[in-house]
Amino acid sequence: MSMEDPFFVVKGEVQKAVNTAQGLHQRWSELLQDPSSASKEEVDWTTNELRNSLRSIEWDLEDLDETINILISNPRKFNLDAMELSKRKAFITSTRQTVKDMKDQMSCPMAQAMSDRKTRQGLLGDSVSQGMAWQPGADKYSRLDRELHTANSQFIEEQHSQQQLIADQQDEHLELVSGTIGVLKNMSQRIGNELDEQAVMLDDFSHEVDNTHSRLDNVMKKLAKVSHMSSDRRQWCAIGVLLAILFVVLILFFVL
Repeated sequence: MSMEDPFFVVKGEVQKAVNTAQGLHQRWSELLQDPSSASKEEVDWTTNELRNSLRSIEWDLEDLDETINILISNPRKFNLDAMELSKRKAFITSTRQTVKDMKDQMSCPMAQAMSDRKTRQGLLGDSVSQGMAWQPGADKYSRLDRELHTANSQFIEEQHSQQQLIADQQDEHLELVSGTIGVLKNMSQRIGNELDEQAVMLDDFSHEVDNTHSRLDNVMKKLAKVSHMSSDRRQWCAIGVLLAILFVVLILFFVL
């Protein structure tokens, strides 16, 4: 592969960035599962670093797309074939999907709830440190926590209803497909029966042709035999006439 190929330079940077982002995402997932194990500052830092890393990877993937276009426009310069281009496109596609999965997880309701909870904890911590004057705020944020929990429950119920609706639609689609398959099966059976009947008819016709051919052979043999017999009779008649003429000539020769 040519040393001037720009793909591998950007690809190496992307792989390093993906590894870093996966490490940040793993830590972010741990914080999501156990929010009490870290402070708000660590959660904010991890979240921001992960988002910035994913955004940087997306930009690098755009650069890789541009390098692919450059290579496609002049493949002979880099000695590339269709298989190599396909591998590079597959790398871009898989990496982009990895980035999308991590971004989707960061946008889920549970992640938003964790961020809001950490924000409330930080606010509550500041209010407690300033004295009892901020004590009523705890009830306010407790109420917000309950509202957030209710919203999450509603979201989960809506998702469950949507999934159930999709499952019902898939069942209906499967029933339609099953009915179509049954119709096709019946049609194939009818076609098979017709083909079998036609095969029997062809066999009968073949036997009739064979019998007719045998009869024609017998007739031709008889005709040949009759023709041969007629030819023999003519020959014997000619011989008899010649012998009679010879006999008359001899008699005339001896008489005269």
